[in-house]
Amino acid sequence: MKCPFCNHENTRVIDSRPAEDNNSIRRRRVCDECGKRFTTYEKIETIPLIIIKKDENRETYDRTKIEAGIVRACHKRPVSAAQIVQLVDEVETEIFSREDREIPSAYIGELIMDKLKSLDPVAYVRFASVYREFKDVNTFMDELKKMLK
Repeated sequence: MKCPFCNHENTRVIDSRPAEDNNSIRRRRVCDECGKRFTTYEKIETIPLIIIKKDENRETYDRTKIEAGIVRACHKRPVSAAQIVQLVDEVETEIFSREDREIPSAYIGELIMDKLKSLDPVAYVRFASVYREFKDVNTFMDELKKMLK
């Protein structure tokens, strides 16, 4: 790390601790040449997760979209906000643990439906009806029959 005062290349870390945001490390440094002190922040660089939509468009991952869909599906159902947050956390853990940096939205949709099925069957059917774009009552009934088996 170069000294910002004299541009000397030898500096030492004299103190290191988590920054206020807990997402970076604050380091106090001292220059071996001029003796002046300065602070640097070290942050992990992450590669953004890209979602491949049904129409092949790509967009960056947005947690709020998943939350909004689940909240709509669970509207007036006995599902707490904590359960919704936990479900979204579980989905995120699974998609971020994959090695792929581009994930099809279909994979995420199926993952959400699997988790909703065990959480609340009505919320599952609501989510599936929107996600799978049920066109008529027969499609809806077919999904209900699958669920009841």
